[in-house]
Amino acid sequence: METPLTAKIRPDGEMIDLAAYERAGGYQAARQAMQMAPADIVEVVKKSGLRGRGGAGFPTGQKWSFVPSGPDSARPKYLVANGDEMEPGTFKDRVLLEGDPHELVEGMIISARAIGAERGYVFLRGEYTDAGERIERALHEAKSEGYLGQNIFGSGADFDLRLHMSGGRYMCGEETGLLNALEGKRANPRAKPPFPQVSGLFGKPTIVQNIETLCNIPHIVEKGPEWFQKLSLTGDAGTKLYGASGKVKKPGCWELPMGTTMRELLEKHAGGMQDGVQFRGALPGGASTDFLTADHLDVPMDFTAVAKAGSRLGTGTMIVLDDKTCPVGMVWNLEHFFAQESCGWCTPCWSGLHWAEEILAAIEAGRGSTEHLARLDHICKMIAPGNTFCALAPGAAEPLQSALKYFPEDFERHIREKRCPWRDGR
Repeated sequence: METPLTAKIRPDGEMIDLAAYERAGGYQAARQAMQMAPADIVEVVKKSGLRGRGGAGFPTGQKWSFVPSGPDSARPKYLVANGDEMEPGTFKDRVLLEGDPHELVEGMIISARAIGAERGYVFLRGEYTDAGERIERALHEAKSEGYLGQNIFGSGADFDLRLHMSGGRYMCGEETGLLNALEGKRANPRAKPPFPQVSGLFGKPTIVQNIETLCNIPHIVEKGPEWFQKLSLTGDAGTKLYGASGKVKKPGCWELPMGTTMRELLEKHAGGMQDGVQFRGALPGGASTDFLTADHLDVPMDFTAVAKAGSRLGTGTMIVLDDKTCPVGMVWNLEHFFAQESCGWCTPCWSGLHWAEEILAAIEAGRGSTEHLARLDHICKMIAPGNTFCALAPGAAEPLQSALKYFPEDFERHIREKRCPWRDGR
């Protein structure tokens, strides 16, 4: 099994430096890309079938093709790596950022060539201090060798790449909120259109791309789109960084073929459930995805199959619910996070999420009523896609609406017994 994204990562947890990265073949793809026409790089990525690994799964090459090209297009163009990994339960990009930062740098050099970007930023979550130090080291090493700056690899192309440590909010992970934060503004979402590909950072054409997505680029350019497609077990191409957290024996993150099932992730890689607890459900792609249950354990973890099962692949990092954990309390905890991270830009989000959190707190404390369940259902509809400026609130609705669907008896028992059965002993 090939693991291109993590193959160079050292087992001792230290970052791989430039010399070791190049001994393992690093920056050869960047040299190759600098001899290619930008449109040819875009076409290779399109053919590969690479979809964004940040959660939405939009085809990467298609996204790049929306950037205006030609001598009359606006300048400068920007490339931004979204490292604001604040989704609860998600820690996949951290593995790449800390273990192999040169892979990200090389991916950004190639991606900048493809879209004609002269300037780039790695936008990093403020708490990722170790990752920040390692990226700075990788940037210094790359600049010292002339891999960043002017006339990269003698191609005549310039690309200046810098690290930006975020002030921090979950909202900064939304691409237009991120761009506002980069400009020194409050991290509120922007209305679309115009889309960032046409008018992004400082009003110029901009691509915002997830860390894992960008790290795939050197391998696709070097080995070709057909190779990338064959890595997968299903129609969604490539490998994927999957994770599992919760009461499993071996929580962690693993690079596996796209389409690996939930069952394999849980039983083989995460070691199964801890002794004394049983699997009850999971949020398959981080906190902002719908629960799946034991009936879905054999669903391939790819964009298509998980969507058909009623959830989203999201970040591919599974949060496991066991039979000794209160699903009401779990969802309350998540909605508390989403409510406090709402930027307040639109009423359905800031009002709806705080309302949901208050109701869940009341149910968990034994003060719930049957009317509360109807109100929670109403809130989920109120903050559904199309009713808010960005995807924060619709994502926050997913664990709540699916908990009401799959675990109604737990909510009803809280209300009937006026207590949390898990807190007081079942």
